[in-house]
Amino acid sequence: MKFKNKSLQFLEKYLNTASPTGYEHNGQKVWMDYIKPYVDKVEFDHYGTCYGIINPEAEFKVVIEAHADEISWYVNYITDDGLIYVIRNGGSDQMIAPSKIVNIHGEKGIVKGVFGWPAIHTRIGAEKETTPKLDNIFIDCGATTKKEVEDLGVFVGTMITYPDEFFELNDRYFVCRALDNRIGGFMIAEVARLLKENKKNLPFGLYITNSVQEEVGLYGADMIADTIKPNIAIVTDVTHDTSTPMIEKKKEGDLKCGDGPVIYFAPSIHHIIRNLIVETAKENKIPFQRAASSRATGTDTDAFAHSNGGVPSALISLPLRYMHTTVEMVSKKDVANVIDLIYETLLQIKPEMNLKYH
Repeated sequence: MKFKNKSLQFLEKYLNTASPTGYEHNGQKVWMDYIKPYVDKVEFDHYGTCYGIINPEAEFKVVIEAHADEISWYVNYITDDGLIYVIRNGGSDQMIAPSKIVNIHGEKGIVKGVFGWPAIHTRIGAEKETTPKLDNIFIDCGATTKKEVEDLGVFVGTMITYPDEFFELNDRYFVCRALDNRIGGFMIAEVARLLKENKKNLPFGLYITNSVQEEVGLYGADMIADTIKPNIAIVTDVTHDTSTPMIEKKKEGDLKCGDGPVIYFAPSIHHIIRNLIVETAKENKIPFQRAASSRATGTDTDAFAHSNGGVPSALISLPLRYMHTTVEMVSKKDVANVIDLIYETLLQIKPEMNLKYH
């Protein structure tokens, strides 16, 4: 699967730019710079959600949306010996922390650190295989006192991210931390590029929206939905590839990287928009998978659907392996197919569509 060099360069730069929840601005700047030539106008709100608008004067508004933030850690406590204990910012997994290198985003710049972990034959506890927990993982930045840590510009509340960077695996997968969900920001930006390059004139206003703070409660989408007040929202996020070990398909569904975009069924998913997506996939021979969510999708789709008295919303997900690790993986083929599916669906939307079930 081939992508334009310019697109891949953007993807790599965008993924490699740390954008933890609440501190998304550096990644958002990269995203806005890329999308600017493909839209009529770029806007952003007080908390950093960015959106490019095509046809800003149009009364009927359609949103395509992803979220920009990645999981991370906060400095929570610094010991007298200069060791750092952390709390989560989003769904950070303590199991993968031991022996990982970290970037501590201090007031004087990046400070390197490591999640230290005692050797297998020295660990204290009832069992030798002590399980990593929030109260026993810690960061060592080479300091020997609390003052030394603070002299480096590191204090309680300082943000911590992993430095792991983008690469391609076997010419089949993209791999990086933060594919959840900056790959979504990449895909909606590519939709904007295709619309511009193919000279498509949409009969509505299109709001290509990259929301903040999804990982801690869908907050950016909740805020921006009230600002834009869209008539339709199509959200893209990642979902679990369930074909790897230790995942129960009876619970999580049967989804696999390489088998196509995942179209969701859930109470917040609007039947008419979802059916339009399904029919568009069939007509354009785009492979797709189906998934169901009980009660809520857990994505920004819910925030849009429940805003403004109810906005018809749908979710197109990208299968991903190893979510919330530093080696998240997605199929290049799936990425291309999600872009195509959103693009082709937009070409079918008309402002005069009946969006009510009766």
